[in-house]
Formats: sequence, C-alpha cells, structure tokens
Amino acid sequence: MPTPRIAYFFAGVALFCFPSCHYAGEGTMAAADRTTVADTTNHASCASNLPTRFATAQDSAVLPSKEVSHEGMVWIEGGTFGMGATDLEGRPDEYPQHQVKVSGFWMDATEVTNAQFAAFVEATGYVTTAERAPDWEELKLQLPPATPKPHDSVLVAASLVFSAPVQQVSLHNPSQWWRWQKGANWRQPQGPGSSIKGKDNYPVVQVSWDDAVAYARWAGKRLPTEAEWEYAARGAVADNVYPWGNEDVEQGKPKANTWQGTFPAKNSGWDQYTGLAPVKSFAPNKHGLYDMAGNVWEWCADWYDANYYETVEAGVSENPKGPARSYDPREPDSPKRVVRGGSFMCHSSYCKGYRVTSRMSSTSDTSLENTGFRCVVSR
Repeated sequence: MPTPRIAYFFAGVALFCFPSCHYAGEGTMAAADRTTVADTTNHASCASNLPTRFATAQDSAVLPSKEVSHEGMVWIEGGTFGMGATDLEGRPDEYPQHQVKVSGFWMDATEVTNAQFAAFVEATGYVTTAERAPDWEELKLQLPPATPKPHDSVLVAASLVFSAPVQQVSLHNPSQWWRWQKGANWRQPQGPGSSIKGKDNYPVVQVSWDDAVAYARWAGKRLPTEAEWEYAARGAVADNVYPWGNEDVEQGKPKANTWQGTFPAKNSGWDQYTGLAPVKSFAPNKHGLYDMAGNVWEWCADWYDANYYETVEAGVSENPKGPARSYDPREPDSPKRVVRGGSFMCHSSYCKGYRVTSRMSSTSDTSLENTGFRCVVSR
C-alpha cells in the first residue's frame, strides 16, 4: 500500500484498495517463523459500523430468475480436505492448514461472462456500484475518523483500471500501475472509449461484491464460500499447489492467464494474452473448471479475517461460512470480503495469487479491471 495511505473512497472504491498482493518475499516464510497476523481479541469489529450500501445487494429488489439452471455448471462431489498452505510460500493468513468437509455443490464451469451479466442487467435494470455516484456520508463510515471530505468533482462514478508504467517501478507502491478512471464500469472496463463489443465470452469485470451477489440472487445461485472455492480449485488432488498440479506456471505449456516478463512494466505475452482472456482459453482442472487460476480474481461469500485460520477449532469443520466479521490489520477500518484465484496481473515477483491456498481481500464495494466472479448452487 502507498504511504501515506490515500484514504478517499470514490464511487464506492478505495483509491488504492484492491486485492492486496504482497511484493516478492513479503509473504514467504518458514513454518517456524509464522506468527499470528494480529490479535483479533482486542480489535473492534470493523463490520460493526457497516454503511448501508454493504447490504444493498442482499436486500435489493432484484428477484430470482426462473428455476435455476445447471447449464454451464459442473457437479463437485463433496469431501474432506486440508484447507490452507503447508508449503513455504504461503502468507501468514494461509496457516495453519485445517480439516474441512464440504457437501457437494454445482459450480459455474467458467467465470460469469459479459453476455451473462448483460442478460441480468437487461432483465432487471440493475445499476452496478461503479456506475453510481457515491454518497460521502456513507463512504466515510469505513474510513478513519476525521478523514477529510474530498472535493465534489471527484465524487463521481468511476473505477480503477490498470495502467502499465513506462519503466520498472518499486513494487511497494501499487498506485504507480493503477489509474482512477471516471466512467470505467463493466460496459467500459477501461473507461470511455473502451468497450466489451465482441467480448461476450470474456469474464465480466469492474463488478463489486454487491454486484456479484445481486447477479447470483437473480440467477437463483450464490457466491461460493471460501472453503468451497479452494476445494473446487484443488481439482480433487489433495496436495496440488495450483489447480493443474505442481508444475510452475511458466514451465511447460501455458496453463493460465498470468503475467510473464517484468511486472508491472512489461508483459511478454508468452501465454498469448497481455490482458483478459476469453473463458475456456486454457485447459480445465480435473473437476472441469476453467480459470481457477489467473484471468480475474473471483469474489467469495466470506468476510476476510487475517487471523481466521488461527481461530478454527481442532477437528473437522463442516461447511464453514468463514468468520463472523472482517479484519485486515493493514486497513482495520475497511470491512473486506475474500477474493481468490489471482488474475492476469499475477507474477511470481509480486503476487502468486494463482496458488490454490492464496487468500486476498477487497472491500465489498470495490470494482476493478481484474476482478470478476463465478457462482455455485447447492442442488
């Protein structure tokens, strides 16, 4: 994160509050050196003063569509697995590994596409977070006390887009490759002049958690729990590091849409893509799920708590729903949801979010050029 932290929230998005990747080495550690991320017993719940916008998707007038269809979904047989990392590459919030049992569920084989999201908007008239002007009285509730109000000229509908710097920059400052863009939304992912025309089969992006929940509700589905997501990503192989197995992402043939070259200045495009890729561009995992690594980050249902794994009781947790509240010690005033899977921007020098155990987080009203979602249904 940049220092000093830029704390203004515009159009429901923290200017530099996006899925938090760590620079090289920050999250890598030996098991003996792991410590609790922060003491959750002493912090006040950052979910205790939630702005009302965090409930809008669940409480909205968006009604379920007709009977849910399993078309385009795959059945994931339930089972028990070790959730969390056992290797030395995990960040502190990936430990300790613990036993989890999940019931069987259906999961979208691909990330929700532009065409699918357009059908939802056409049917409901839904307006996404990035398309709505923000309400300062609401936004300031998730900011540190006494945060000054920005000028009205910046409180407009907008979102964050990736902008590669002209030369290599420090990986400590993500503001050097993210640009605040007025008019950026799911229809115009990079702002005015951009378009999704001809990209029906690309994953929808610039959608917040609220938007994803609204779509899922309309489709008669829901977002996956974090446990369901990791179980599905592992592809029925308990010790997989990646959805395809254990071979490094840049070894052998391309296996996912990630960053090759020097992040964030140069992407060589070795995997044939330097930005988003159409869904099904790479082989699926053993469950038949596509892009469980790379392409776009995927929203999960759970709150994010950096210490959650430390609090899980011994034994087997059955169908866990995640923590009761959110806590990120880096931004304790910002309630966050879990995002999983990495994106086209992930590179080993900065972010290995394409590991099956990698956990990231973002505020529920954040929308980004590299974040989308997929849905599940229990039966």
